[in-house]
Amino acid sequence: MEELAEHGITLPPNMQGLTDEQIEELKLRDEWSDKCVPSGGMEFKKDELGRRNGHAPNEKMKHVIKKTIEEAKALISKKQVQANICINAKMVKEALDQLRGAVMIVYPMGLPPHDPIKQEFEEKEDLSGTHAALQVIEDSDAQLWWAGKELQQTKKLADYVGKNEKTKLVVKIQKRGKGAPAREPLISEEEQKQMMMYYYRRQEELKKLDENDDSFLDSEWADSNALKRQCQGVKNIRWRPR
Repeated sequence: MEELAEHGITLPPNMQGLTDEQIEELKLRDEWSDKCVPSGGMEFKKDELGRRNGHAPNEKMKHVIKKTIEEAKALISKKQVQANICINAKMVKEALDQLRGAVMIVYPMGLPPHDPIKQEFEEKEDLSGTHAALQVIEDSDAQLWWAGKELQQTKKLADYVGKNEKTKLVVKIQKRGKGAPAREPLISEEEQKQMMMYYYRRQEELKKLDENDDSFLDSEWADSNALKRQCQGVKNIRWRPR
């Protein structure tokens, strides 16, 4: 959806990744570019990856898509857990409906059949051979893991953690046969950043203190033999001619 807002609809599969010269040489034409025109006209913004035709929506329509993306993400965000809101299939469907509505507003003529956004809305997208396919786990192949233990479907959570309703579990889904997933880090990424910043600032402060100590030692009043030389009258003696 973000790519759609920035660079327009997807090019036909036989044109993706080709340069303008190659397209011209092969005499290829995107017949969908004239049919799927964004409302209010388009602004050309070339897709450097060569996947989309560069006919992007204008700023107003782009704002409609991006605002809807933010609303959909907020609807299924992890922050819902902190607000004690359980995400269910109905909420996911509502988020998809919001995205589908935004596309209909910006592209009233619809998207080309090969655009992955249209395929996803119609549940026809083929993920085979892609990295995204690794994130899809069928119900029959899914396993739930917690604290290095597989949660059996025939048992209840109370069998593992007791009946305290305030107990929080971080459960991961893993493909059957893959073994236990990697454990959660002891500290979050944000906490790690804060710790690194703190130790960096502390290190800089210690460096400044060391520099100040060195400057004090070089001072005349810090010389432990200054009083002795003054009493002996040998202060400011130079062994070489000026």
